[in-house]
Amino acid sequence: MTEQETDLRHQMVRLCKSLFDRGFSVGSAGNVSVKLPDGILMTPTNSTLGSLEADRISKVDTSGKHVSGDRPSKEVFLHQAFYETRPQAGAVVHLHSTWATALSCLADTDPDDCIPPLTPYVVMRVGRVKLLPYVKPGDPKMGDMIRDLNGGFSAALLANHGPVVSGKDLFSAVCAAEELEETAKLLIALEGRKTRLLTPDQVTELNTTFKGL
Repeated sequence: MTEQETDLRHQMVRLCKSLFDRGFSVGSAGNVSVKLPDGILMTPTNSTLGSLEADRISKVDTSGKHVSGDRPSKEVFLHQAFYETRPQAGAVVHLHSTWATALSCLADTDPDDCIPPLTPYVVMRVGRVKLLPYVKPGDPKMGDMIRDLNGGFSAALLANHGPVVSGKDLFSAVCAAEELEETAKLLIALEGRKTRLLTPDQVTELNTTFKGL
C-alpha cells in the first residue's frame, strides 16, 4: 500500500466521521469514494460513516474488481460513472441528508436545475444540479443515468433518494455536499415566498472568476 493510499484512507475516516457526527448521514446511509491511480477507495457496504476503520475501507481496481478491504457499497457503480465521465473528479460523496432528500421528493422540483442560484457559494461549489428519475437503491441504472449526463454536472439529486456530489478531491466533495444540503434547506424554508435569485450575469461572473469543478 502506498503512502498516498494510506493517507487517503485516514482522511476518509476523519471526514466521513465529521459528516456523520454533524447529522449529514445516519445509520448505514450514504457512501463515499476517492479515486486512486490504480482504482477506487470505497466505503464498505452496510458500514456507518461514523465508525469507519482505515484498513477495512474497500478498494476496487480500475475494472471494478474488489481487491482489498471489506465488500464495497452496492452503489459503487454510481461513483464509477462519475469518474468515467468527469476525469477531473477525485472523490464522490453520496448522502441521504435530510433537506436535499426532501427536495428530491417534491413533485414540482425542476429536474434540469433543482438547486437554483440562491447564493454565490452553491454556484461556486456545486453548480447546476440535475434531478434524476427514481430507481431502486443498488440498481445499475443509476450509473447509466450519470453517464448520460456526459460529465456536464458535478452533482445530481436522485429522486426520493438523495444527493450525489463529485469534487476535485475528498475535502472539496464533502464541502460541496454540505453546501448542497444547506441550499436545499434554504429552498424549502423559502418555499411559497417571493425569492431573489442571482441573475444570469452574476452566475456567469462567479463561474468566470472561480473556475473549478
